[in-house]
Amino acid sequence: MKVVIVGGGVAGLSVGWRLAQSGAEVIVLERSQPGGGASGAAAGMIAVTAELLDAHAAEIEFARQSNALWPEFAEEVEAASDRVVGFARKGAMILATNATELARLSRKATEPGLSMIDHGQVRALAPLVTENQVGALWSPKEAVVDNRALGVALAYAFQRAGGRLITNEAVVRIERRNGRAAIAHTPFGLYHADVFVLAAGAWSGQLEPQLAPITPVKGEMIALEPPQGQRSIGSALPDQVIWGYGVYAVPRDGRLLVGATAEMVGFDTQITEEAARALRAGVENLLPAAKDWTLVDQWAGLRPRAPDGLPLLGPTSEDGLWLAGGQFRNGILFAPAIAQSIAAQLTGKAAPIAAFDPRRLKA
Repeated sequence: MKVVIVGGGVAGLSVGWRLAQSGAEVIVLERSQPGGGASGAAAGMIAVTAELLDAHAAEIEFARQSNALWPEFAEEVEAASDRVVGFARKGAMILATNATELARLSRKATEPGLSMIDHGQVRALAPLVTENQVGALWSPKEAVVDNRALGVALAYAFQRAGGRLITNEAVVRIERRNGRAAIAHTPFGLYHADVFVLAAGAWSGQLEPQLAPITPVKGEMIALEPPQGQRSIGSALPDQVIWGYGVYAVPRDGRLLVGATAEMVGFDTQITEEAARALRAGVENLLPAAKDWTLVDQWAGLRPRAPDGLPLLGPTSEDGLWLAGGQFRNGILFAPAIAQSIAAQLTGKAAPIAAFDPRRLKA
C-alpha cells in the first residue's frame, strides 16, 4: 500500500510512522517544516481533565485511551529517533476560586484518579499559587511533553522506519481519477498513491472544504521568565500544570508558558498586545509573583476545529481520501491514539470510531 500524508505535524508524522512500521510505502508532504503549525505552537500538555471537563463521552474515552498510551509512545519515539521528548507525569490542578466552581469540580472528582484538595494542600503543592482559591481538582497522572522536540523526534523516527518526508511542499489539490483520490498536486510535483490522508491541521479545510470542514481557531501564548535568582524549580516555577483565572501555566526549561486565547479570525497569526495583557493578567491572578517576571516570548497558532468540535478520523465519502484532523485543543494528547486508530483502519484491523467518522458531517 502506498500512502501520501498531507501534513507533517505531530498527527501526520505519528500516523506515517506507524504505517511505515507496518510495511506501507509512506510519503509525508509538509508545507513548511515538520512539527510546525499547531504542533509547534502548543504548550505540550497531555491534558485529560481540564480540556475535557464538559466534553462528549466518546472524546473523554479517547483521551483516556491516548493518555494510557503516552508513556510507551514517548519511550518508543525516543528510542527510534535518539532524541529526548521531555515526557513527564507532573500532574495538573484546576483551581476553584469560589463555591460554585468548587462544587462543579467536586462532581468531576468522583472519576478514577481524580481528587479534590483543599486550600492548604494546593499551597503545599504549589507555594506560589494565589491565596484567593478555595481548593482544586487534582489530577496526578496528567503529563507534559516538549511538543517542539516531539515534532523533530517523530520526523527522525518516521524516516528511520523507511518513510519519506518532503518539506516545503504544499499540496494545492488532490486529483480524482475513476471516482477516487489519485494524485496530490504541489507546485513542484505530482504524488500518486493508493490512499491520501489529510493531516494538515487547519489547512485541511482549505484543501478539501466539503470533505474536511475544518476551521482555524487562533490561540496566542506567552512565555515568562522569573528573575535570575529565582529560576530553580521550587523557588519560583511551579512543578505541575496549573489552571485558573482563565489561563493555564506550564513550566518548561526555566520558563512559564501561559495560554491561551481563542479567536475566530481566519488564518491570522499576528501576535497582539491585547492578548499579552490578558494572559499576563490571568497568570498574575493565578501566581501573584509573576507580576515581576519578564515577558520573553509570544506566539500564535491555529487550532483545527470541526463543526461539532469532535475529531475527524477515518475515511471520507471519497474513495481513497482519509482524514486525521479536527483535534482542536487536543492534538498533542490525542497523537498516540490517532496514530494507532488510523493505522489500524488503513490496514483493515479496525473500523472507524463512530463519533469521529468524517462521514457523519455529510449525513
